Amino acid sequence: MGRGGVPKDHTDGPDRKCIATGDVQPKFGLIRFVVGPDGQVYPDVMGKLPGRGAYVAADRAALTKAVQKKLFSRSFKTQVTVTQDLVDDVERQLARRVIDLLSLARKSGDAVAGYEKVKTMLDREEAQVLLQASDGSGRGKSKLSTPHRGKYIGWLTADELGMAFGRQTVIHAALASGGLSKRVVEEAQRLRGVRETDDGGKGRTEG
Repeated sequence: MGRGGVPKDHTDGPDRKCIATGDVQPKFGLIRFVVGPDGQVYPDVMGKLPGRGAYVAADRAALTKAVQKKLFSRSFKTQVTVTQDLVDDVERQLARRVIDLLSLARKSGDAVAGYEKVKTMLDREEAQVLLQASDGSGRGKSKLSTPHRGKYIGWLTADELGMAFGRQTVIHAALASGGLSKRVVEEAQRLRGVRETDDGGKGRTEG
């Protein structure tokens, strides 16, 4: 496994070197950064912004090191401006990316939310990914199991899952195989590496 729980045997896309760790790995496990016209460093979570990029592993410690050690200036070979909340900004953008992908999956009929719908999907062995809110109660979450050979995502909040499904909050959700499931898992793994996932034991009441 690579940093942030990202498997290293992924074959999609070219490899890039992390400026903080020196590790070489597929681009999908890294965060790309570019320098704007104002000389400021911006995260390019989707990897589509123009210009030369610098890559950092999707790992909070690696990102923090890149900021504190001024590794972006070294990589871009020029003085650049880096905001103090850059790492938090990366986390916000990654969370937004996962939410948007889940929303698309919901609209295409590949994702469901709510305990009963999720349980039905799991019982029918139609689910590939089980998602549960990080701040949901442990007792409630323990009633559902990750699909056989499937994936588990448990580091999105109930509010974030709610945004993906057009509700105030969501505790349980499931994603069918195919469709956007692979992309959701990959983006969620990047988020996991950057996010502080300990909820302090504070669960949300089931509802």
